[in-house]
Amino acid sequence: MSSDPNLAFSPDQAAALSAVGDGLHAAGIDLASGTLIPPEGDAPDVLAMIGKAGSGKTLLLVELFKALREAGVSVISADYESRRLTGERTLAILAPTNKAASVLRLRGVPATTIHRIIYTPVYDPEYERIAEWLEGKGERPAIEGLTDAALDRAAAFYGQHASIPGALAAAGLRGSDFITGWKRRDEPLDIGFVDEASMLDDRQFEDLKQIFSHLVLFGDPAQLAPVQQSGSMVFDALPDTRKLLLHRVHRQQADSPILDLAHALADPDLDFAGFEQMIRERAAHDPRVVWAERVDVDLMARSPVLVWRNNTRIRLINAFRAVHEAPEDALLAGEPLICDGIELPLKHRRKRLDLEARGLIRGAQVIYLGAGRKPGFSRLHVVGAEDPQLSAASIIRIEKPDEEEPFIPYAARMGATFLHGAAVTIHKAQGSQWENVQVFAPDLFVAARMGRVEAGQPLWKRLAYVAITRAQERLIWVVRNRLSRPTHPLRLDDLRAQPAPALSLNEGAAD
Repeated sequence: MSSDPNLAFSPDQAAALSAVGDGLHAAGIDLASGTLIPPEGDAPDVLAMIGKAGSGKTLLLVELFKALREAGVSVISADYESRRLTGERTLAILAPTNKAASVLRLRGVPATTIHRIIYTPVYDPEYERIAEWLEGKGERPAIEGLTDAALDRAAAFYGQHASIPGALAAAGLRGSDFITGWKRRDEPLDIGFVDEASMLDDRQFEDLKQIFSHLVLFGDPAQLAPVQQSGSMVFDALPDTRKLLLHRVHRQQADSPILDLAHALADPDLDFAGFEQMIRERAAHDPRVVWAERVDVDLMARSPVLVWRNNTRIRLINAFRAVHEAPEDALLAGEPLICDGIELPLKHRRKRLDLEARGLIRGAQVIYLGAGRKPGFSRLHVVGAEDPQLSAASIIRIEKPDEEEPFIPYAARMGATFLHGAAVTIHKAQGSQWENVQVFAPDLFVAARMGRVEAGQPLWKRLAYVAITRAQERLIWVVRNRLSRPTHPLRLDDLRAQPAPALSLNEGAAD
């Protein structure tokens, strides 16, 4: 089974495809003939396709999607779902994050997030009381964990900007603080492909099994498990007969030093010093691996430094802004941002889809172009988007070292929220890739000295594996806590020159 006649599958890939085909036959799809047949049963079936970076998981997911589409299976997305027809079979391709879903969409696969297709958010009533009070619809609340000073900051901010999300941020809250969970959809679906399944938690997995009669999980056992999972991944508990293991490296035809380093981390006798020596030796004769004595500040403008500790992330961001002489109360054109979500109520779902269709999704890398035509609006370049430049309402947070509350230079009433993008944690980087990646090795050295172990693997090895496999072309291993001087001011001339069309969204959603 392949849409490309020149594509040859390895034995492990062919065996995995055969096993998935057997499961899909039970779901009512005959891949061999490309036809729909009556399903054989209702019992949920789960398969896991497991392999490290470069083993061909994404290749197989793409080929399976094409085969199912050609067989007449209806692909369900969060954007539109038509009325179900008699005998119809459905497929949804999911990822735990918008960024991971966007990687698949770049391959022509209509992936979406688990939450967008299955759940709707449920907000904590305690924090809803803050919003009601700020809007003048309720009494000043007493919220456990929030001081009077925090509530005063929220009120002062709301009085100036009329932004509920911005006010909650000023009080020290994030979206994850006031969204308590998600309400599951009632109508079941047939087949679910879940990419980046190592990021799934147990609750999401149980919900997926209730929604889908057949699930195929695509996961990397060497990545970082969800924080709340104590180092385990949902596919670890599956019987061995339901795990399809991929071993051979397929990502690149030529030898890849980055993948070689990633796979070397599986050696139980390899310690941190030995791994760094391996990197140094590779860097001596291969330009795709670089041993660096300091962070390259020019690269930070387009590719974030990957770190372990949040304090390191914040300090690197502020060092980046300092060497560029960025003002305390505003952004410079050319500064990088990371989209942290879209703060719009459910009634504005169409507006959210409009923004997301333009690439403004959680985890998206964005370049700040300048202030918009209205207060709180920003002109933005969404990296990798087909039509990258737009103007949208923005809530931008700049975190400061040793300060609990972020500085918010721009805040619309509602719209897209952003963090600075010069550095990002390795956990947040899962599901993303960049052409050039700088890994801040001193953080991993600290993790190695702490001796922490996750699912039988030293934590530093899992961090290193995820970090270096984010690099598509060049890995830069930074070994000193230093920052280079910029060779040029922040620039925009490397971005595609296009006007920034305004999105016609009311109530401050975009300019």
